Amino acid sequence: MDQRPLIVQSDKTILLATDSAVYHEIRDFVARFAELERSPEHFHTYRISPVSLWNAASAGTTPRDILQGLMAYSRYPVPPNIAVEIEEQMSRYGSLQLVRRGTELVLSSPDGALLRRVARNPSLSKVLADRVDDGFAVPVLMRGKLKVVLLKLGWPVEDLAGYTPGTPLTMGLRERTLAGVPFSLRGYQRDAAEVFHAGGSERGGSGVIVLPCGSGKTMVGMGAMAQLQRHTLILTTGISAARQWLRELRDKTTLKDEEMGEYTGLKKEVRPVTVTTYQTLSFRKKKTEPFPHYDLFTTLDWGLIIYDEVHLLPAPIFRIAAEIQARRRLGLTATLVREDGREGEVFSLIGPKRYDVPWKDLERAGWIAGALCYEIRLDLPADEEEDYFAHAPRRQLRIASSNPAKDEVVKRLLDRHRNDKVLIIGFYLDQLRRISVRYDLPLILGDTAQGKRDALYDAFRRGEVRCLVVSKVGNFAIDLPEANVAIQVSGTFGSRQEEAQRLGRILRPKQDGSSARFYTLITRRTADEEFAANRQLFLTEQGYRYYIVRAEELDLLDELP
Repeated sequence: MDQRPLIVQSDKTILLATDSAVYHEIRDFVARFAELERSPEHFHTYRISPVSLWNAASAGTTPRDILQGLMAYSRYPVPPNIAVEIEEQMSRYGSLQLVRRGTELVLSSPDGALLRRVARNPSLSKVLADRVDDGFAVPVLMRGKLKVVLLKLGWPVEDLAGYTPGTPLTMGLRERTLAGVPFSLRGYQRDAAEVFHAGGSERGGSGVIVLPCGSGKTMVGMGAMAQLQRHTLILTTGISAARQWLRELRDKTTLKDEEMGEYTGLKKEVRPVTVTTYQTLSFRKKKTEPFPHYDLFTTLDWGLIIYDEVHLLPAPIFRIAAEIQARRRLGLTATLVREDGREGEVFSLIGPKRYDVPWKDLERAGWIAGALCYEIRLDLPADEEEDYFAHAPRRQLRIASSNPAKDEVVKRLLDRHRNDKVLIIGFYLDQLRRISVRYDLPLILGDTAQGKRDALYDAFRRGEVRCLVVSKVGNFAIDLPEANVAIQVSGTFGSRQEEAQRLGRILRPKQDGSSARFYTLITRRTADEEFAANRQLFLTEQGYRYYIVRAEELDLLDELP
């Protein structure tokens, strides 16, 4: 039997056998034009979609490149409809172009009929201005809006209008950290930065890098900064994340302290490299008032804007992103899944996906820790069960998720991992407070003072605190490489992005090479179980196996393979 590694199917999915001798080569080929959907042990599943093909076209890949590769590597004949779909969708990218004519932006096309047809769409009436010789004038501030509208119409515009250069800034990456440890970018980090930069061409300068938590996305950002050598604005998820960026920049780049600033609710430093938070930029006293900190986007002549955890980009930042399309934009994330379905706006306003690597590949290479995932199921107490069925669905989820029977399972897991570094993560604050008080564990919530947060994180790193109870603030940007166990007691409905972030908290490589443990506590036969099924889809998509164990059989964990 022909054992070529690809199986191309008429439903636009592609199966890639992981035991192939040329797996890595073929994976890199397929990732150029298809989205990874699942990556279990033996076959990875990719799907060809309009956005994935437009991503490929934006990077210079042609339909011929894709079809020749598919025919060369496919175990069976490529279905005819796949060739038609690839040709049709990729021809759309670049059929409309946004170019600069002097000081004006112009939407143009070599296909005059297409241009006229698109321009008649009512959704573009307030986006396009007067007709010019070879197209339609586009107001500068409508550059982002135009791209979003055209994407929704199925005609992604190729933006060739270029970028504002930005103020030069001399910087580089250190060969040794401040502690004297040798430092250089890992191969995949360097590749990601170079793909984003694209040699400084018009095809580079905007886009998203997708890498697991713990794999060093911050290093990719620093690599892009070192290539561009320009003033940079970095947007993060919170003060802890902002200060983590500043620590890394100080430790691994040649930037001086006076060249780096923190712009948060606690400080207002604007410097050549400024790190801020989404909360700061989105703040306003009333919904009817303007955003007072939006001026930060124009205070300095930024040559690059980095959006950390870009999948969490709040709506007000989308709005300002649409208005600053002349700036280079780099998005960093562990997953492009957005619970609000706005992935298309990330593509339009930040840029196409430029680079990603399956999580399990980095695990096999030792760049992130292995993880064993467990779902522990338990019942509601009889009195709680009666209360559960008497309420509406939203209240039912809260009752099931906050099941007090979970507390005892938490205790048993803490006893089991008394020598480990444990994070207990949840969504419902009353549940977290209850666990914190019951077991005398330090608690970090959204309203915990920053100084106290930092002190507890530092104590955890030093081993003085072995367990922290954290709310949603623990989902991202906590640099705790020592954490090797996570106990998830409740989650945000069926959020796959949250599952990615929480698993990522324990994936920093361990000095002894051991695997991390990720436990999710679920109340059986309730909404808690239903939403957990969606969250755990992320685990299976990334190739992780998870074991289902009943609470009364917890001792059987030692017998699992």
